[in-house]
Amino acid sequence: MPDNETDDVQKLQPAAVHGRVVIFTAGGLNPQVMINALSDRFADIHIIQEQPESKGEIVKRRARRLGWINAFGQLATMIASRLYKTVAAKRSAHIMAQHGLKAEENPDIPVINVLSLNSDECRRAVVAVRPDVVFTISCRILSEKTLAAIPCPVINFHAGINPMYRGQMGGYWSLVENDSGNFGATVHLVDKGVDTGGTLYEQRVEPAKNDTMATYPLLLTAASTGIAIKAIEDALSGTLKPYQLAGKSMLRFPPPVWIWLWHGIKRNIW
Repeated sequence: MPDNETDDVQKLQPAAVHGRVVIFTAGGLNPQVMINALSDRFADIHIIQEQPESKGEIVKRRARRLGWINAFGQLATMIASRLYKTVAAKRSAHIMAQHGLKAEENPDIPVINVLSLNSDECRRAVVAVRPDVVFTISCRILSEKTLAAIPCPVINFHAGINPMYRGQMGGYWSLVENDSGNFGATVHLVDKGVDTGGTLYEQRVEPAKNDTMATYPLLLTAASTGIAIKAIEDALSGTLKPYQLAGKSMLRFPPPVWIWLWHGIKRNIW
């Protein structure tokens, strides 16, 4: 297996490769932190930003898969965990300062707003912008039709270690399962599955005692800007080397509120 977790990947020299990077996202703090880090390295960046899915759409989709009780339990967790964001604001600011990152939007980066990344509007925009690589972060799963319209490698940032922690809240679940050595993030190629494409790089970190579900994703994003940059450089230079990891493949979802409370109260894993 390639050695993907050295400090050297975080200390790269300015990129010697050139090309157009298009970022797919639904917006938010964590994507903006990553976008700013990428724009410091790559000069030609464009953003195609979709509207976030509504809570109702998310609940209906999860109910079809997991049942209404679990779907509403997960929604309750996400609502409750948002209350921690105010408490976690100080920790979030410390994470960004520690990694030398910023969260302000860059007005110099062109943004195309679309209803959905799986819309005809988005596919037309991709054809018009002509990317050399597409980087996805915090957005919906791309349809096969959208993937077929993209004429270049598509790379995703995932806040979890694949294949054990696919889906959502990978860092949280690694702690719950006494697997803190796999508290980390993956940059991988995108295929038609959910976080099933070939791995490019991984980054493991150790969360602080005051980290919670409200700060795990930001911590993993901040710690992984280096591997994201490296993967994009590989794509632009034609040197991508994806590999498949062995291990149990698990698709994760946010925990229902009763599980979240149990682990929070009993084990201080929030």
